[in-house]
Amino acid sequence: MSQLYAEFAGKVAIVSGAASGMGRATALGFARSAVRLVLADIAAEGLEAVRDRIIADGGEAVMLVGDVGDDAYAAALVTSALDRFGRLDFAFNNAAVSPPATPLEDHPPDLAERILRVNLAGVWYALRHQIPVMRAQGGGAIVNTSSVLGLLGGAGRALYTAAKHGVLGLTKTAAIENAAKGVRVNAICPGAIETGMMQEVLALARTDSATLAVLNQSQPIGRWGQPEEIANVALFLCSDGASFIAGQAIAVDGGLSIQ
Repeated sequence: MSQLYAEFAGKVAIVSGAASGMGRATALGFARSAVRLVLADIAAEGLEAVRDRIIADGGEAVMLVGDVGDDAYAAALVTSALDRFGRLDFAFNNAAVSPPATPLEDHPPDLAERILRVNLAGVWYALRHQIPVMRAQGGGAIVNTSSVLGLLGGAGRALYTAAKHGVLGLTKTAAIENAAKGVRVNAICPGAIETGMMQEVLALARTDSATLAVLNQSQPIGRWGQPEEIANVALFLCSDGASFIAGQAIAVDGGLSIQ
């Protein structure tokens, strides 16, 4: 369970990729601290379940189904926050696609375009609509999801890796341009986290104890991470406790990137 932040009460956040995994965990963590939420995802059923749970627990949330790789959708999310709640304080730009590993030369152009549009352009679209609102109201905090592959190379993940490196470039630039104006922008670089994207890998590994042991041993901490462990860092980066942190790429990877 995420830490509670009293200073979050009444604030407003957009969370993309909120239907499952790290986005869901972060949305629920915000809700426990009385943050009002605009939930974004392309998966309507999962998004509805998260919204309904937040409301059932006494929180406030609205949902908007769409593709983060669409600039008009990014604008609509911000408009929804303003129309329903009157402000925007936080954003967790987390939604992404992660296709199967494929050699660089075998990436079909349509898949390459989708990876770059959703994983990289989607973050830019979000930032360009979120930042002016936060600046106008005097401040805010934004957390973008990069990846451990935003710090390293990854065989078979050329376009995904390029996009996640690009997210760090956007994060650093946005931080430089806006830190003095009260808007802090940071990034999280998750390692191997047990999310829906990784379920196929984990399911196969769990049928073979030796393979599972190898996967776990590849993590210095000896296990894979949980979505809530990403949520904990996302919430912290939005909190007053992170008030002097801007433009950073925080690896939350069990030590994978230091090997």
